[in-house]
Amino acid sequence: MGMTRIQRPPASLAEVHERCRNKPSADIGAARRAGERNTALTKPPGSLGRLEDLAIWYRSWHPDRRRIEKIQTVIFAGNHGIAARGVSAYPADVTAQMVANFDAGGAAINQLVAMIGGTLNVVPLQLETPTNDFSEAPAMSVEETVAAFGVGWSSIDQAADLLILGEMGIGNTTSAAAICYGLFGGAVDDWIGQGTGVDQGGLDRKRTLLEAALQCNESSLTDPLGVLQCLGGREVAALSGALCAARHASLPVVLDGYIVTAAAAVLYCCAEDMLDHTVAGHLSSEQAHRRLLDRLKLNPLLDLAMRLGEGSGAAVAAQILKSAMACHDGMATFGEAGVSESGP
Repeated sequence: MGMTRIQRPPASLAEVHERCRNKPSADIGAARRAGERNTALTKPPGSLGRLEDLAIWYRSWHPDRRRIEKIQTVIFAGNHGIAARGVSAYPADVTAQMVANFDAGGAAINQLVAMIGGTLNVVPLQLETPTNDFSEAPAMSVEETVAAFGVGWSSIDQAADLLILGEMGIGNTTSAAAICYGLFGGAVDDWIGQGTGVDQGGLDRKRTLLEAALQCNESSLTDPLGVLQCLGGREVAALSGALCAARHASLPVVLDGYIVTAAAAVLYCCAEDMLDHTVAGHLSSEQAHRRLLDRLKLNPLLDLAMRLGEGSGAAVAAQILKSAMACHDGMATFGEAGVSESGP
């Protein structure tokens, strides 16, 4: 299956919904062939565990590839008006400072991308203009949401073998919690956590903020994209855009932590099969991440108690996926190796 050039970015939220409805599906024939090869490899059936399932999943989206060589990591950065409300342990200035650190090669993600032989693209979105405080007004206008979604859509490399998505934005765990609360309901405490390390006072402020945010934006929260507009951030909308574009490019994606998964949840609520081209890289120590992954029917590859963001957990998990494909493509079959498939 050759790579087809995807459409231009959506020009409206209605077009985003249309792209979620009408999209490529996994290649069932490729999955069947991968399954047949897996059965013929020189190992007892199922002995490589989830590596076998990963290989078949990956091959269903990239039938013509062998090894995973070209890995693109994209970090989207945005600033949030709610950061001024004391919901983070760090000031909003840290967003731009960390973008500079990414560019200089000094962050954790730089080291992890180098380990997997990938490329890193950092995309700041109007850091000098934070979104609105969403407890008082929608975080973004419709036009701002569409524009940020389009930035994400246009940032992916369609020729990549694998996409890793990360984020940077002081206050964005609160935005992710608000999105999940807006999409799935439940209790506020189901969705909030320590983020970058706030104390109990910070958690209390998050709780109050989320309750006010849902009351303020209640009329717009019946549509998942309305939730993104009212409670998200530019980097979160860009993540959703990149995920949607990757689906249209049949490009497999490794999801990172809570914020990236919240951006994915918006698409899931538009169409439940929108995340079929993704795998959850890891379980964050952010307490709501497990609940969110369960809602999205995603089973994380790793649990290392990470909560850094930046795409760091996904980059570590990409090594697992590379291992799965190395075995799937590199191992000999029983016939090739001259090994008996079963005893007498």
